Amino acid sequence: MRHSIFSTVFLAALSISVGPSHAQNATPPGVSDTEIKIGNFSPYSGPASGYSTIAKAQAAYFKMTNASGGVNGRRIKFISYDDGYSPPKAVEQTRKLVEGDEVLLLFSTFGTASNSAIQKYVNQKRVPHLMIGSGAAKWDDPKNFPWSLAWPPNYQTEGRLYAHYILKNFPGKRVSVLYQNDDLGKDYLKGLNAVFGSERSRIVVSEAAYEVTSPNIDSQIVQLRNQNADIFLNFSTPKFAAQAIKKIAELDWHPVHIMSNISVSVSSVLKPAGFEQSKGIMSAAYIKDPNDPQWKDDPAMNEYREFMAKWYPEGDVTDGANIQGYVTAGVMIRILNQCGDDLSRENIMKQATSLDLPIPQYLPGIVAKTSPTDYTPIEQLRMMRFNGQSWELFGPMLSGDGTE
Repeated sequence: MRHSIFSTVFLAALSISVGPSHAQNATPPGVSDTEIKIGNFSPYSGPASGYSTIAKAQAAYFKMTNASGGVNGRRIKFISYDDGYSPPKAVEQTRKLVEGDEVLLLFSTFGTASNSAIQKYVNQKRVPHLMIGSGAAKWDDPKNFPWSLAWPPNYQTEGRLYAHYILKNFPGKRVSVLYQNDDLGKDYLKGLNAVFGSERSRIVVSEAAYEVTSPNIDSQIVQLRNQNADIFLNFSTPKFAAQAIKKIAELDWHPVHIMSNISVSVSSVLKPAGFEQSKGIMSAAYIKDPNDPQWKDDPAMNEYREFMAKWYPEGDVTDGANIQGYVTAGVMIRILNQCGDDLSRENIMKQATSLDLPIPQYLPGIVAKTSPTDYTPIEQLRMMRFNGQSWELFGPMLSGDGTE
């Protein structure tokens, strides 16, 4: 059996509104009769190195694709470099990919700051900059940056969702916020502030920022603890999210703890922080949690598990980041297949911005949709709570405007 997110049911449900493809006279960069070059950078080292498993899963998926004949007879050459979660290094690696390796496109380059550093360059070069590994709202800007398109739900949407949830379920309660001092953390704050509005100064009694280069966030947690808020919003990346959970327990602070979706990994965040200390933490989800018993016999999740066992056995099958790698690589292959013989960069963007795509490894009801005027594929999430072993979903599917 060929393991792919594109099962028969999935393909039947797929609707991509595109016209017929026509071969171009000029061969685009990164394309030959036998090969398609795809470029990527990922934090294989540095403070966000845990996320590099996404690129490793993607490399495994492309290896599987090549073993099955590639894309219309062309093998995928996936070129992935380490940027160390450093914007200057990301710029260096991107220039190497575009000007040295002459890749056809950039795919799933990771991190808000790193992608911000290259956005103008790749748009000036008219290089497809697809499925960016960041939920920054800035990627949904087809007028000014028509070549850059993200994949995850954007952070402002998630921030608005938590604010609506707090107003509805914890009226009158006080909030403390921890956030990363860059576009990632500030996007969460923008979403939160948009909903709290004029009441923000009453609701948010303290906030603390940390730098991604900081060794720890102990002082920030102590500062927030001193305000004794009822609710703690943890808008941080995995390393710091785990530190926050540990420090809160050490300080014997027991707020309602809501943590950003980017740090919900059981294996890389909650397990290191301690399952008992993590119990009761809430977040929002759009990916099926491989630790959740309800997906034990789910056909799409079984396809994913079989893929991991055969093509990425050293990876952690319970880490949702690997599902993200599996899904995004599958969508990338679907876009390339849809291009047919017209692998021009313009046609790649046409396909990527015309998606109406159910994703079987995502929660039921979530569909990836894009258009030439809407570059945000995933816009719905569902609340969940950690029970000490796995995440448990609760409540309806929600959007950033508070509607179900």
